[in-house]
Amino acid sequence: MPHPYVLLSAAVSLDGYLDDTGPERLLLSSPADFDRVDEVRASVDAILIGAGTVRADNPRLLVNSAERRAARAAAGRPEYPLKVTVSGSGDLDPAAQFWHTGGEKVLYTTDKGAERARALGLATDATDVVPLGADLDWRRLLTHLHDVRGVRRLMVEGGGLIHTQLLTQGLADELQLVLAPLFVGDPGAPRLFGPGGYQPGRLRLLETRRIEDVVLMRYEPTAPGTGPLPVAADHHWLALACELAAQCPPSDTAFSVGAVMVAADGTELARGHSREGGDPVVHAEEAALAKTDPADPRIAGATVYSSLEPCARRASRPAPCARLILDAGVRRVVTAWREPDTFVAGADGSGVLAAAGVEVVVLPEHEERAKAPNRHLPH
Repeated sequence: MPHPYVLLSAAVSLDGYLDDTGPERLLLSSPADFDRVDEVRASVDAILIGAGTVRADNPRLLVNSAERRAARAAAGRPEYPLKVTVSGSGDLDPAAQFWHTGGEKVLYTTDKGAERARALGLATDATDVVPLGADLDWRRLLTHLHDVRGVRRLMVEGGGLIHTQLLTQGLADELQLVLAPLFVGDPGAPRLFGPGGYQPGRLRLLETRRIEDVVLMRYEPTAPGTGPLPVAADHHWLALACELAAQCPPSDTAFSVGAVMVAADGTELARGHSREGGDPVVHAEEAALAKTDPADPRIAGATVYSSLEPCARRASRPAPCARLILDAGVRRVVTAWREPDTFVAGADGSGVLAAAGVEVVVLPEHEERAKAPNRHLPH
């Protein structure tokens, strides 16, 4: 199901701590960076923190700039982003500033936690208490935010447990990390990330920026998922495939398609698009596979991202793309759009792949981008 774009935001010491163990919160960011955070808050639809952060820091989570609040209002948005917290127990202080500042709030909790929260008086006209079942489920939470609350961009400000859970489950689209020039050195202090089953490979560095005496680093994950549930990187790579489709020379007799092959550690192995290199009949997946070494051991664990499902039948080449993918040994394909009957009736490349044991994941939220360079075609 569609999820919001999830942006993790944190500031840490040089030795990886979020705070110390003193009675006052350790301020890691510089004044200019606090203003940057305010700007990011003003740009999103919702801000999320865990129950531990509510208890430890008692934050207000506001957009402090009057000009930014006015700009949100002028654009028809609420003056403040939706404030979200997560608590399995539902045991939160009703007097916390979180509940009494800003605009609307949501508490996601368990069925038992919802009973506790309502007994404490947390369910009000301004605060929605949403039970997620017997246990907290991040995918269900994100789907609810997207479908029910209309959240498209979600900023997560901690704490470390929340960041760890979202990263290990492959649900974080971006990490904005500020590195502060100091050490904490206290083993009892909270760290940004804890142990867990993180995805393999290196994250992609999007930006570095000096802000007074701190450094902002922006990263995005690159490692594909491993099963039917998509991870954030699957969306990133499929978006790239849709961008490649837009680069295709237009045709009245064939689709414009883009494809990317990515190793399990997030390394891009190859990319291609329809009619690449002046070949009027080459397909995107075919073009990408032709650039790989068949003996490369990474292919077996790779994922192929294609803006349109791989073809199951074609007249221009001996083998359709579904067969080429199977022959290469690829076991996972992610696509945005099932092939319509424009040129081949009953096309079902996904079915051919799935029948051969390939994991096929369709992400329909990318379908319109995949269709865009094909709008001129009938049907």
